[in-house]
Amino acid sequence: MNWINGLFNIPSALQAVVILSLICAIGLTLGKIRLGGISLGIAFVFFFGIAVGSFGLQIDHQMLTYCETFGLVLFVYTLGLHVGPNFFGSFRQEGTMFNLWSLGVILVGTAMAVALTYIMGIPMSAMVGILCGATTNTPALGAAEQALAHVGNSGGEAALATAVTYPLGVVGVIFAMIFIRKFFVRPADLELRHDAEEDYTYIGQFVVVNPALVGKTVAEIVQGTHLKFIISRIWRNKEVLVPKGETVLKENDNLLVITNKDEAAGMEILFGKQVTRDWNKEQIDWNHIDSHLESRIIVLSKPGLNGKRLGQLHLRDMYGVNVSRVLRGDIKLLATERLVLRYGDRLTIIGKPGAIDHAEHYLGNSVKTLNEPNISSIFLGMMLGLALGTIPLSLPGMDAPIRLGIAGGPIMMGIIVGAFGPRLHIVSYTTRSASLMLRKLGLALYLACLGLDAGKDFLSTVIRPEGLLWVGAGFLLTVVPIVIVGIVALRTRKFDFGTVCGILCGSMANPMALGYANDTLKGETGNISYAAVYPLGMFIRVIIAQVLVMFFV
Repeated sequence: MNWINGLFNIPSALQAVVILSLICAIGLTLGKIRLGGISLGIAFVFFFGIAVGSFGLQIDHQMLTYCETFGLVLFVYTLGLHVGPNFFGSFRQEGTMFNLWSLGVILVGTAMAVALTYIMGIPMSAMVGILCGATTNTPALGAAEQALAHVGNSGGEAALATAVTYPLGVVGVIFAMIFIRKFFVRPADLELRHDAEEDYTYIGQFVVVNPALVGKTVAEIVQGTHLKFIISRIWRNKEVLVPKGETVLKENDNLLVITNKDEAAGMEILFGKQVTRDWNKEQIDWNHIDSHLESRIIVLSKPGLNGKRLGQLHLRDMYGVNVSRVLRGDIKLLATERLVLRYGDRLTIIGKPGAIDHAEHYLGNSVKTLNEPNISSIFLGMMLGLALGTIPLSLPGMDAPIRLGIAGGPIMMGIIVGAFGPRLHIVSYTTRSASLMLRKLGLALYLACLGLDAGKDFLSTVIRPEGLLWVGAGFLLTVVPIVIVGIVALRTRKFDFGTVCGILCGSMANPMALGYANDTLKGETGNISYAAVYPLGMFIRVIIAQVLVMFFV
């Protein structure tokens, strides 16, 4: 039995891998169990790590620090890479308002944390951990630990405070939403007020009866209106045309037009008449509509085309084909000339089969290439993110400079690469499954190390009056800001309750609470608002954790 003792009790690299793998495997399995419709998911790795640590099982401290740091960096960088493409776009339309309400939740919680340090006599070195646990924000805790180390203070107390407050932080958001719904939500608040498909394209058939358009070219019409649209087909008598910029429209031409959904009404005004037919059904077989034209989805897999605008490819002039839509993940984008293409985009191309074959050769369409994630760019991005995190930033009123740290630097670099990589001709493409796996792998490794480290003092802390005080403070920091901002947001009557829930869950970085909201509310409005506020909320909390340490520790 000595070999078993060596696996679990003799400090070594092998022992560290075995114990951390065990914590992650069992924690992820137990996290799938649902009690009362709620499951903790990957967060259970943290709790199981605490349980293992409380029984005295430990690994070498340097190994623990390395694995914890690597897991955190991997998680936050790939998270930034994932949200980067839509980060700045989320500020369009209602995205800015969503983020302002999210900022309200964050500021109320931060102000309460500062006030409770004086009211309850809790030192800020512990309160910053309580705030991270109450908001279920592990990247913020990583930033706080780095800031505490920078000022010569151990981050163990902050980690322990996070450990005892995290459980109620997870379920406290759900309790708060249930409370708001029971006492403050009217039936009208449950009706959807936000179109969940506003980012998707709309397909319609229109007839040219507007005399002002007769005799004009497609290019002249596009330049003369602010509306954005693509004409993919023209039916003229029994002839089918693939329109080009110089194609002249004639009276009674039937046009198949792709536009943004909110501009569909403008298309009818522009062309004069809309044909009553639903072209937006997914089951339409586009290749049987016209015998001489084919509609094919081609994947952009040539790295040299990454970051180019669609108009720069001149597909219409070179190959006689039209690009009607671009699919990026689950989002359908209108194929305008100014659209910046990304590696892995799927282009819906319409034209004659031979012409599409030539366009396909030009664009690549190599699915096999896309199945191989660009791992080297991920390591390079993490390295640059860590370098970014070490740059000192001087803020007014602060004696010491602030740094983004090992959490803030990589997540910001991931956002930058995700948002601007194509324009800089940086290929950072990973498949959805690979991206999700890397994020979960990094987070699971980080939570396992965090829980294992905090577990050795967990029970002794909880049973002390000080530990109970931390739990109470954490519960207040979770529930009170959500209830206050949630009620005020509802009273403005601008958002439905699903949208408000998404804002609240995103501001608290709580996907588990979002899952509960999705199970009890109709529509996708919660997912939309959550995605809009999550990146900025995550980044601000990382900064705030360091600011609190710099000012009050």
